Amino acid sequence: MTDRTRALFILNGFGLLALSLLIGWTWFFALLERIVLWPFPIDIQVNIPDDGRAWRMAHMEAITHGLILLGIGAVGRFISLSNTQIKWLFWSALTTTWLFTIQATLNALFGTRGLAFGGGPFKAGLANDIIYISGYFPVVSVHIMITLALVGVWQFLKTTSIEK
Repeated sequence: MTDRTRALFILNGFGLLALSLLIGWTWFFALLERIVLWPFPIDIQVNIPDDGRAWRMAHMEAITHGLILLGIGAVGRFISLSNTQIKWLFWSALTTTWLFTIQATLNALFGTRGLAFGGGPFKAGLANDIIYISGYFPVVSVHIMITLALVGVWQFLKTTSIEK
């Protein structure tokens, strides 16, 4: 894996961590039902859905997926794949991490779960159904990402010897 590819993994990882900050602030304001930042003279009432479970999920998705991308970038030299396989790893990783995070955030904003078409036991609606259908992309991508990462590390280990 080239240094540039590793840097792109790291950039996207930090991008997701930055998004986790934005999600965290949104969650904070949802709990307070206002934007208030002492000592600034700001006190704006807001109406943000305040499902703590959903905001926690969105916040943790961004953090977890950011760390996954940082990890791949950090250990990329131990992943031995062809150029085509690296491209598949890169794009499947970005699809997985960004879409799972965005979907969790949309669920928090719309009060949905996106776990079943038509809502299942949860709130139904167009937003839920769009989030559910768009979930197929990261669900497929996560399997590609993990498989290629494992294959890449395995191939690296096969070509190196145990040092004494």
